[in-house]
Amino acid sequence: MVANCNLLRDTVDMARKIFRILLAIFYLVAGILHLKSPEGFLQITPTWVPFPEAVIAFTGIAEIAGAIGLFIPKLRQAAGVGLALYALCVWPANFNHALSDIAIGGRDLGWGYHGPRLIFQPVLIWLALWVGNVTEWPFRKSA
Repeated sequence: MVANCNLLRDTVDMARKIFRILLAIFYLVAGILHLKSPEGFLQITPTWVPFPEAVIAFTGIAEIAGAIGLFIPKLRQAAGVGLALYALCVWPANFNHALSDIAIGGRDLGWGYHGPRLIFQPVLIWLALWVGNVTEWPFRKSA
């Protein structure tokens, strides 16, 4: 029984490490894109967001900082919380993109993209918290 619990814990720990790397790569690439090619992000930014160019640049920097922070044990939890809050804060842009049917570069992505993207956002928020060692849910620590 104890061996099974240890095996499960080791498997969960390995999965967390793999997803931490994947999430960091995702946010690093996204952050670079925000800084190098902000045009598409500006198009989907809701009109009520003040100083959209600065906000897009800041979000790119935040994504890069969060990605790096996931690899620094002393910063990992802060990075996880920061990336979760970031994902929550940019969700309105994703809704704006979907509901306003904004074409990026002349390309309409449709609901085959938007639907899963909007539904996946809470998973992305949880994932940032999980890989950042902020939550164990739904995996409980073994006794």
